[in-house]
Amino acid sequence: MTVRGDPIILNGKPLSFADIARIGRRSARLVANDDALVRVANARTVVEDAMAGGQAVYGATTGVGAMKDVEWTPDQLDAFNLGLVRAHHFGTGDAFSSEIVRTAMAIRVNMALTGRVGCTTDLVHAYLALLSTDVVPVVRRTGSIGCADIGLMGQIGAVLTGAGEATFNGQRLPAAEALSQAGLNAFRLAPRDSLASISTNAVGYAAAANAIREAARTVRVMLATGLTTAGALGASRDPWKAVAHVGTEREAGIGAWLYFNAMGWDWPNATHIQDPLSLRMMSQVFATGFETLVAAGKTLLAATGRTDDNPVVAGGQVLTSGGSLPLDVTVFMQTAQLGLAHIARNSFNRCVLLGNGGRRDLPVNLVAPGSIATGFGPIIKLAGELFARVLSMTNPISANSMVVAGGLEDEAAFLPLVVERFERQVMALNRLSALEAILAAQAMDISGDRPGNVPGIIYQLVRQHAEYYTVDRPLSAEVEAVEHALGSDAIMNELIAHSAIMELDEFFALGPVE
Repeated sequence: MTVRGDPIILNGKPLSFADIARIGRRSARLVANDDALVRVANARTVVEDAMAGGQAVYGATTGVGAMKDVEWTPDQLDAFNLGLVRAHHFGTGDAFSSEIVRTAMAIRVNMALTGRVGCTTDLVHAYLALLSTDVVPVVRRTGSIGCADIGLMGQIGAVLTGAGEATFNGQRLPAAEALSQAGLNAFRLAPRDSLASISTNAVGYAAAANAIREAARTVRVMLATGLTTAGALGASRDPWKAVAHVGTEREAGIGAWLYFNAMGWDWPNATHIQDPLSLRMMSQVFATGFETLVAAGKTLLAATGRTDDNPVVAGGQVLTSGGSLPLDVTVFMQTAQLGLAHIARNSFNRCVLLGNGGRRDLPVNLVAPGSIATGFGPIIKLAGELFARVLSMTNPISANSMVVAGGLEDEAAFLPLVVERFERQVMALNRLSALEAILAAQAMDISGDRPGNVPGIIYQLVRQHAEYYTVDRPLSAEVEAVEHALGSDAIMNELIAHSAIMELDEFFALGPVE
């Protein structure tokens, strides 16, 4: 497949979410900056001079981990370097998506282009050749404690040598066959290239970038479904005006968006003095959720433009490094997990308000007037289960004790596992947003509302997949259909075109990506 669109020039500087989206979708050709390649070559010279001078270089002339004191003779290095990547092909389980693996390879290249790694320029070109021909290594996702993704990156490095598996032209093939069909040869790993292929957190960073961006998309949709519920319940819009005077900058921005998108239709007003907190405090809850995602996102993007290898080249020396611990990214992601839990609780509380008969004279369980039905009471338990599912993932795990390699490796961040738990939270939030949207649409129909603006968009989407509820019926497929529609590019593009939240939409690249 020919890659179209403007190229992305990799130069060792941090990537953006727009870059990452284009890399993952393969909508941009990747090119290494010439000056950055000179930095790679200069760093390589430092490594080669050190080895020629008899300096022991970790992972190049010595073993790794508990074998750090084993030194290899020159005639043993080829066998060691080939074996090193293959020994670290130990990931298991389901595979990461091709989008994430492409991004991981691009991040590995970008980090090398900082000129701090000491690998050969040939290794950089080998990775770019995989990306150019779209030979995508199969990377099974279980196998990293988040202190260099050795068991994950090893699956990519092994493919360079012709071992492991890769996808090419839509087929999952033995690596040697995939390389051959793409017109590529197996790569000979020089000293330092082998360790540079495995000792980085590039897979964890790529997966984290995808998860953070998907979470931002989901929270963006939940802001719209939450506003729809507020309309269905006749919430006061005053708190969204008040927050401009008493809230943070982010809270004021979210409040302004809510207030603006509540206009344009006959908004009901059922408020007596003040509303339940889940309605009054939507600005605060969503703003905090977005703020945690922005903090995690900025930290993650910064990591794509620095070297997390060990050893590194700096000041004309080969230095041992502790940079392989992605603790900042991991801790900020765990903070964002807590932000997502508050958004889940906010949504669950609104679902309860919709079904408890306490607002606008809505019937209990949203049973249509005159119907003999149980209605939506039972499905509120699904909302509770989804909230509990999100909440259960907030227990931080990065500080758990981990001692391996004979006590030499006693710190770990568990970033890939944190990302996996984060992804599960986002999946639950997607379903919760669908359930809330269905309940809000039912309440609007019972009350005879004709919503406009963003609530009108959400209402129309629900009614394309779920009819007004008058007779008890199975709801599982309808919830999933609405969930799928809310998670589509089409609805995100419509929401952004209708009413952008410029800073967030652009930072996370939530709109169309060429």
